[in-house]
Amino acid sequence: MMTMGDRLRELRLRKNISQEEVARQIGITRSAYSHYEINNRQPVYETLKKLALLFNVSLDYIIGGEPVKPDTPVTPEAIEIIKILNGMDQERRKQSIDRMMAVLKQGD
Repeated sequence: MMTMGDRLRELRLRKNISQEEVARQIGITRSAYSHYEINNRQPVYETLKKLALLFNVSLDYIIGGEPVKPDTPVTPEAIEIIKILNGMDQERRKQSIDRMMAVLKQGD
């Protein structure tokens, strides 16, 4: 049975990013993240949410459940938007999402 640390490591390697990059994107130290992968510590709920978003999996999957199969396939454009957003700092990402939501509301 895979531990949470095993899953986090597998997800990180699939994404082909370093522990340092994961830590930077979710706002923790590399040391803290490395402890999650070796099962020395458990992430708090807020960190789990950030990890699930970063790796595009459910919280349930990270903590030991089965992967959720999306009903709708993700388009290449959606993947590109996610990559762009993931490359931004938290404040810029929030501003960008707020702008996108404003544009979408104008269409209603």
